[in-house]
Amino acid sequence: MSDADIGLIGLAVMGQNLVLNMNDKGYSVAVFNRTVSKVDAFKAGQAKDRDDIIGTHSIEEFAAALKRPRRCMLLVKAGAAVDAFIDMLIEHLEPGDIIIDGGNSNFNDTIRRTEYVESKGLLYIGTGVSGGEEGARFGPSMMPGGSDAAWPHVKEIFQATSAKADTGEPCCDWVGQNGAGHFVKMVHNGIEYGDMQLICEAYAMMSRIGMTPAEMHEVFAEWNEGELDSYLIEITRDILGKTDDETGAPMIDMILDTAGQKGTGKWTGITALDLGQPLTLIGEAVFARCLSAMKDERVAASEKLRGPRMTFKGDKKKFVDDIRQALYASKIVSYAQGYQLLEAAAAEYGWNLNYGGIALMWRGGCIIRSQFLGKIRDAFKKRKPAKNLLLDTYFKSAIRKAQSAWRRTVIKAVKLGVPVPAFSSALAYYDGYRSARLPANLLQAQRDYFGAHTYERLDKPRGEFFHTNWTGTGGDITASTYDA
Repeated sequence: MSDADIGLIGLAVMGQNLVLNMNDKGYSVAVFNRTVSKVDAFKAGQAKDRDDIIGTHSIEEFAAALKRPRRCMLLVKAGAAVDAFIDMLIEHLEPGDIIIDGGNSNFNDTIRRTEYVESKGLLYIGTGVSGGEEGARFGPSMMPGGSDAAWPHVKEIFQATSAKADTGEPCCDWVGQNGAGHFVKMVHNGIEYGDMQLICEAYAMMSRIGMTPAEMHEVFAEWNEGELDSYLIEITRDILGKTDDETGAPMIDMILDTAGQKGTGKWTGITALDLGQPLTLIGEAVFARCLSAMKDERVAASEKLRGPRMTFKGDKKKFVDDIRQALYASKIVSYAQGYQLLEAAAAEYGWNLNYGGIALMWRGGCIIRSQFLGKIRDAFKKRKPAKNLLLDTYFKSAIRKAQSAWRRTVIKAVKLGVPVPAFSSALAYYDGYRSARLPANLLQAQRDYFGAHTYERLDKPRGEFFHTNWTGTGGDITASTYDA
């Protein structure tokens, strides 16, 4: 009997919570899991007395339980498992049916899968789902892309299930073709890496000047009432206020300083390099996690390598406000870089991305949700949006106000020997972006000297290339490409 509005495969915590969320919104959901016992456990547990959550014990039964066009959503581990389930589903689906991947898949895989599924007469969606377990249960941010014809069939369900912005608009809209949805989710995760690293650097600076976690808890509580109001600032406030049940010590002081990562930040950095975009802050955030993982080496090095022994002298309250402004200015740079990457990808892959709409999708439900995103949406609603967020009137003014404090914070970090790679790389990008002239003229001369890669001249039109025989013995033959 074909009763279910949508089906979901993969009953880990995210999958179960999303099913309950959809069901709360009035949709019947068929469920399946490779380990079939999880279906029965779910039906006997959280889904007990929910008759319109339909447990199935095979792919064939799962497909038979769905209304047409069938909407089959996967929330399984990214990679081979997604391809395996696609092939299993295809055998039981009909033209016009829809396969949806809601996992953290690489956008290149989604491009490939969209083409493959469409070649079978079916439709495909790759959608980013952000917000963790709580978001899945009560309203995530959803970023769907893939087969355009599929969107009308899932729009109502997705937008009902997603989080809502404070304006009431759903944090879900169609992103674009093939891999666009998963690309936007990847950039979201990269920005998440950057935001988290910036907050960690603010915490490190406060620790270095002698503040206790309890004092920092009060600072983050205050910051969460202002322009930095966000989910990540909010949870940092809570973390710093938590004590360990066993020892009574601040919980943060009991946690080993090594960070893990799932790989989406790395994907963002690699893609930025592929597209020639200077995503410096997110790159540093990824490398900071890599460095943190070298715990044993760092402990050994700390006994042999010396740094400054300077102690902080001055007004702590004023310096904490400098840190706040540095955090805000660096955050602006991070999002400016992220949006530059989105624009480069849109040009590369032929996507017509709605940049203001993306900010709205991130406004609620997701990990980087913040008041700040409303300002980004406003920037892209203008008749002629700025080429870079740094050039938008609001953000340009914000940077101008914060710039002195930002520089003082980085200088003080250097003097105290506190590593702040995200703060400092953001400032370096800002200084580079505002520079009419950079030392790349010397770099290009070096390239021409050793590799005859040629250069352009200030006194000639762009696009004309020249070579100098620097040694007198190098000859006039040039390399075949300027970008080699």
